[in-house]
This record gives sequence, structure tokens and C-alpha cells, in this order.
Amino acid sequence: MKKIKFSLLLTLALSITTSIMPGTKAKAAGEPPTIQGLAAVTLDYETGEIIYAKNIDDKMYPASTTKLMTAILFAENKQKTDTITYTEDAYKQPAYSLRSEIYFNLKVGDTMSAADVMNAMLLFSGNDTAYMVADAVAGDATSFVKMMNDKAKELGMTNTNFVTANGLHDPNHYSTAYDLAILGTAAYKNEWVRESIGTKEAKITLLSTGQPAYIENRNKLLGVDGNLGGKTGYTSPAGKCLVSIYERDGRKIVGVVLKAPYDEKDTAVFNDMKKIIDYSYGVEKSVLKEKNSELGTAELQYKVFKFFGPTKTIKVPYIIKDDVTYYENDLNKEETKLNVQLNDIDPWKLSTDKSIGKLLITQRDSQPTRNVDIYPTISSDALISANKGLYIGAAVAGIAILAVLIFIIAIIKKSASKRRRRNYF
Repeated sequence: MKKIKFSLLLTLALSITTSIMPGTKAKAAGEPPTIQGLAAVTLDYETGEIIYAKNIDDKMYPASTTKLMTAILFAENKQKTDTITYTEDAYKQPAYSLRSEIYFNLKVGDTMSAADVMNAMLLFSGNDTAYMVADAVAGDATSFVKMMNDKAKELGMTNTNFVTANGLHDPNHYSTAYDLAILGTAAYKNEWVRESIGTKEAKITLLSTGQPAYIENRNKLLGVDGNLGGKTGYTSPAGKCLVSIYERDGRKIVGVVLKAPYDEKDTAVFNDMKKIIDYSYGVEKSVLKEKNSELGTAELQYKVFKFFGPTKTIKVPYIIKDDVTYYENDLNKEETKLNVQLNDIDPWKLSTDKSIGKLLITQRDSQPTRNVDIYPTISSDALISANKGLYIGAAVAGIAILAVLIFIIAIIKKSASKRRRRNYF
């Protein structure tokens, strides 16, 4: 029998927002913390789900957290052992730079290993090192910035525009807390960048002179309470910024705080990060859609005798067998949507143990779509049960026809036998 066809996997597009969905509230983690930073977010590292949110789509200046993007492109295009030249563009960069703080006689044409340049950029946050990278990777800063913006689009950073390789202020150089969380996730997935942002202190060497220097990571939280690494940033317009990746009990969370005040002891942004991370690890998911919940009904057409006979329609309710959970906050209540996609379904192959499609859970385009299998509540046995009378009638009719045929054959045989006897005598 021909299967029932659903155009492009029949999207039922429930588009059900969580505000109208029944759910079971999980154990509360307390009220979301109050922080000094003007924007902040935490994401589940594995799924990209938003746990804590404050002004996450507001455009902000990212300052030196920009260097995470520069680092990704550096790692994708160079090797640690490559020699990187100190260029004219690098020389022109203001403090905080290698030339202004460490190597006071640094001149155009001097060289460093790529590994040392990466550490100088991510630990020390040298503004000139970012332009050593830009020139080494793309040939010039303009071409490199285009690479940065192309990579941002590839990652799903839809509210970001880069103008500089180091994050020094420009009115058109902006991002958001959410986009920077995406960037932090991508940076940590890169082995070389991950290694560098997780390094507390490093020795760098100017190859042209052999002069060593020792640098420390400016992320004060590194190694504390599961902080695996991150990137700090500061300009007067941007305020204090921080991107961090944490792991506790095998679970990773990415945190971002933007435009925190630069207080006397330089602690505000770090305290904000600790608050939102501690809160996020205390949040348990709520049930958005309970297992065994009926999602809808599919109307399927089938032939009564599988391959022939009259065509009938059967209504097949379908359910999920696993809970759908989510982090319950105002943003997710508004943005979470559920959509059903059913496969092509052959009614004669229905089984309550065989999936007939997926329930797709989406929040943001940049997040991976989660899915849960959908199952029918009836099997193909229901088709037989629904047509018992017809099958019995068909069987009786078949027996009657068979009996008539047998009777006719018997008469024919008897008549033939009589003719043979007459011919014999």
C-alpha cells in the first residue's frame, strides 16, 4: 500500500509558547541576583540554553573580550611554532601594550613565537599583539576585521560588529552579552585558545633579542570555584567586562558580564560573575511538557485490505515518552517554541514503540534545536479492530463463493462421468 505523504515531513508548527503550556515548576534556586553590570548572561555550555539573563540583547562595547575572536582566527590559521612579526600597525597601538609596559625598546620587525603572541594577547591583553595577529593572518587589519565579522555571522552572533582587532573603543564596534557568550563557547572549544585562557602565568620571549618576560592572567577568578578561563576587558565607555567558562560536577556554564563599574579594588565585575554563576548552578530545570502528554492527532488514510479495498481514515493521537524540560525565566517563557514534525507514516506499520516524528524545541536561532521522539498511541492492530465486521463479511462471502465453486465443480465432474459411461457402452 502507498504510504501517506506529508509535505516536507508535515510540519504541524504548534509554535506553542511556554506561557500557555502546562508545566511542573522545579525546585527554586532563589531569586536571580542583583548585579552592578548593566548586562549579563549565563548559558549551558552543551546546549546553549539561557539560564540567567539581564539585558542580554542590548548593544554594548566589548572592549578586550574582542580578543577572543582574534584568538580563534589566529588559532585557525597559524601554528604555535610560527614566527610572528611586530608590525607597523602593532607599533601604533596605545597602552596597554607590550611596547608600553614590557618591551620598551620593541621595534617594527622584531619577532615572537605564535604561542607567546597568543599568551601575550589573552593573559596580558596586549593591544599591540592583536595587530601582530591581524597582519600575520590577513595581511592587514582591514582584511582581518572582515574575517572577524564573517566568523561572527558563522557563529550566529547576529548583534555584533567588529571594527578593531583588540577591542579599543569605536562607536561602531559593539556586541551583546548573549553574542559574547556564543563567542566564549566557541573560544573554549578551540584547543589552543582553551589552553591559553586557562593559563595563570607564562614566560614569553622576544626572539630577536632573546629577552624574556613573565606575564600573569588578568582574570582574577581563574582556578577559583571551577573557573576554567575567560577574558577580561576594559575601556571607559565599555566599563569592566568579563567572559568566563566554568565547570562544576562535570557541568559547564558560560558567563558574561558587561559594563560593570571599575571600582577601587577592581572587584565589581568578578563579584558579579560569581553571583550569576553560583545562581545558575543552583537552578534546576522545570518541566515544560510532561511525558505521555498528547501533542495532537494525525489523520491517516489506508486501504482496508492493506493493498486494495475501500479507503478509510483513522485518527492517530501521538505523545512524547520523555519530559521536555527548560530553564524557566521570563526570556525563555517568551521565546521557547515547540514544533511537531511527523515522518511519512504507513498506517499498517504503526507501533506504539516506534517513533513517527520529532517534537522540536527551539529558543534562539543560534542555539541547537533539541528534539524528543513522538510515538503513536495506537498500533496497526487498531486497523484490524476497526474493520472486524467487514473482514467477517468478506470471509463469509469468500466461504460462500468457495462453496458455490465446489458445487459447480462437482456437477461438472458428475456430468463428465456420465458421458464417459455412455460412450463406453
